[in-house]
Amino acid sequence: MATGVLPLLLGKFTRLAQYFSTAQKSYSGTIHFGFATDTYDFEGDPIGEKLNPSLSLDLVRGASERFKGRILQRPPAYSAKKINGVPAYQMARSGKSPELKAVEVSVFAFEIEALEHNEATFSMTVSAGAYVRSIAHEMGQLLGCGAHLTSLRRTQAGSFSLDDAHTLAEISDAPRLPGGLEALCVHPRSFLREMPSVTADERTLGRLRNGLQANLAEYSRAPLVKVFAGQRELAGIVKRIAGTLFQPVVVIQ
Repeated sequence: MATGVLPLLLGKFTRLAQYFSTAQKSYSGTIHFGFATDTYDFEGDPIGEKLNPSLSLDLVRGASERFKGRILQRPPAYSAKKINGVPAYQMARSGKSPELKAVEVSVFAFEIEALEHNEATFSMTVSAGAYVRSIAHEMGQLLGCGAHLTSLRRTQAGSFSLDDAHTLAEISDAPRLPGGLEALCVHPRSFLREMPSVTADERTLGRLRNGLQANLAEYSRAPLVKVFAGQRELAGIVKRIAGTLFQPVVVIQ
């Protein structure tokens, strides 16, 4: 039921995972009103059924306004959130009721586009850590009829959109094509676009690779900068100490 953009970090680039996990994400999907489920989506077991005879597009849109901005959200019991080192979904599947704390997340945009036969289509942009399933579930509680997510498509993850994505079939065929899998990968200078790029000489790269501070000709005042050895070879991420003096925080090569 869930499709869309999933950034994959391969080989040495897995060292950059910390910078991708905090990116905001955009979605489109559908919410069914009429009953909730224990997983907050259609793959779970139904919990009660109570149709709201006054349910309308205006009513659903009005309810969606309550979920915009900074909100407190309780993650689903069937989630990867850990309690004392144990994923909540493992506890839920064993018949336990994991107590997950509400966390603050941001909903930057939430638009109900249509309502047909108790099923609403929507688009949404949220911060990292937000669960669209929980929003669907809580909307059902607010409207007094129960609700669950019936489909979800991630349309953007950070700077990556569906236009940047490749299907699993395309990835499987890549090794037989000119350039192989690397030909499908995003150019290193085009990701983490919030960080400026700078090219360093071999002496400077040597210092950074050994964990030493170095001066770089980078004047944007950005706190983090991508350092390259040539046009394509990403050497690492550095943190600005003062002016043009930088300290390496991630070394790629």
